[in-house]
Amino acid sequence: MKHRQTGFYEIARIGDEQVKAFVPNPLPPKDNLDIGYLQHSSGRAMFALGQLNSVAAMLPEPWLFTYAYIRREAVLSSQIEGIQSTLSDLILFELEHTQGIPPDDVVEVSNSVTALEHGLRRMREDNFPLCNRLIREIHEILLSSGRGSKKLPGEFRRSQNWLGGTRPGNARFVPPPPNFVENCMSDLERYIHSDDDEHSILTRVGLSHVQFETIHPFLDGNGRVGRLLITLQLCNEGLLTEPLLYLSLHFKRNRSDYYSLLNAVRIHGDWEAWLRFFFDGIIETSRHAISVARRLDELFRNDIRQIGIFGRFKSSALLVHQALKKRPISTLKSISIETGLSIPAVANGMSALEQIGIAREITNRKRNRIYSYSEYISILNEDLDSWNNGSLNHQRTNRIHT
Repeated sequence: MKHRQTGFYEIARIGDEQVKAFVPNPLPPKDNLDIGYLQHSSGRAMFALGQLNSVAAMLPEPWLFTYAYIRREAVLSSQIEGIQSTLSDLILFELEHTQGIPPDDVVEVSNSVTALEHGLRRMREDNFPLCNRLIREIHEILLSSGRGSKKLPGEFRRSQNWLGGTRPGNARFVPPPPNFVENCMSDLERYIHSDDDEHSILTRVGLSHVQFETIHPFLDGNGRVGRLLITLQLCNEGLLTEPLLYLSLHFKRNRSDYYSLLNAVRIHGDWEAWLRFFFDGIIETSRHAISVARRLDELFRNDIRQIGIFGRFKSSALLVHQALKKRPISTLKSISIETGLSIPAVANGMSALEQIGIAREITNRKRNRIYSYSEYISILNEDLDSWNNGSLNHQRTNRIHT
């Protein structure tokens, strides 16, 4: 691949050190991309997205899957940044049962959920454009509490940052000096809304991600915001009907390749290798989301059949089951509020679900008991367990038994 210039270097002073900070050229790339090299993987990625949209449309209650998948992604994206919380922790936190859960960790994961939901709501209900103002709003929510709350939430950085290394002089990468950030982000905003007929929408999403990560406009939270923007851009462009595709797991599993390919764009202008990696991630992640959607749909259908065959407290058990689909870790009181059933009726329905193995109590307490839709949680947790080698979730299992 021939060398292409994708930006220029500016000397930045950080403390006693002078370093070369990279300032990217505005998108699109000045040199033509090798469309032939990308065509096959780009076509497969578009096909995979189409399949995902079709499966989502056929689900009887697609919003249930969206609820679960948004939270699953928030956990995974946060774990990439070293925030040690699980899906069970998050759902328990939303129930206000936080005993034993590291508060900063679970609060930061909850912020990720709120940030994504805010972005989607602004675009869909307020008809607000995907722009720098919205990006800053998302960042402000993401860092509204927890360890990043003092790192200028909702504001572009006013000081130099760097990635990797123990100091700027041995950093893996030094983003643009702070006085370039505003213009770089304005250029990116213009590109997101431009009529770039030369490149497909999916290609533009991939190019935009590299540009955002290269600018690194915030003091903290850039990785999480950058990953959220992929999903928001896909939804904004109509390539996703529901926010069901996230590349965090692909980036984590291939972390070394991810960083190498981002740097290959900056140093050599190798956009094609990055885009192939990005399209492969779309394909892999779409297929996984389709598989999870089908498995959850099959689980729900089979469990409803079991409840019908079991017969005991059938009507209350079905309503309790419906509530657990909405929130797979719950209490009798919260289910009573959700369903309108009395506490005794909820208890009878939950007892029926326990007897046929659908739900189980996870606290071993006599009061304020918490119940888990265990198989539902297990399906959502599979990949989270796999890249953690089970260690994190093993620790949590000993505590909350989900």
